Amino acid sequence: MGFNEASSALIATGIWGFVTGIAMLKSGLSETYSGLMTLFVYAGSAQLTSLPLIESGAPLWLIFAAGMIVNIRFIIFGAALQPFFRHLPWKKRLALGFVTTDITFVLFMSRFGNDKPVGRQQHLWYFLGIVIPSWFTWQICSFAGIFLGGFIPASWGIEYAAILALMAVILPLLKTRPFLMCLVVAGVVAWVGQLLPLRLGLVASVIAGVVAGVVTEQLQNKRST
Repeated sequence: MGFNEASSALIATGIWGFVTGIAMLKSGLSETYSGLMTLFVYAGSAQLTSLPLIESGAPLWLIFAAGMIVNIRFIIFGAALQPFFRHLPWKKRLALGFVTTDITFVLFMSRFGNDKPVGRQQHLWYFLGIVIPSWFTWQICSFAGIFLGGFIPASWGIEYAAILALMAVILPLLKTRPFLMCLVVAGVVAWVGQLLPLRLGLVASVIAGVVAGVVTEQLQNKRST
């Protein structure tokens, strides 16, 4: 069931992975190091953030700090997913955290966010049905970008195709007022914070979006009672 609902998101995942593969190769990384980053980092935003720093010879601590700041939103994702998977051993929870992405988190929470009781076997199988195909799609397309990116002209503007694909996945999910408010606030904060260093604008947009969604949901519940 999870795979069926994630199938449309795989297009966006594949395009984004392909673009990231091209970006790694064109930043000066060898095919070997690009492949290793794809396998062991598996975080498009962190990879794209670190590439200019790697290319400029920035200190290793700064590269790691930038990647951690960009991915700090996964602390929020992990806290939201914890009730559903806290019964699992820590090694399995660590593995699930590694393969969790923005899109898979949104798909899972939009379906089971208000589900009771949490921790049912259905939750795990649904989540696996989303994250496993997403991981394979990312790896295949990212490696394709690494090995084929040199043949694609920069004038094609393929990075914009990735953004459009992501929008095509997110927009159909805007079924509730909290979700809509979350997206609007996060988008505005991300746009205003573009000039902040180390992609801090992205971190601020995630926090602001989550707060806006929670507050909107609480106000909505108060009005209905």
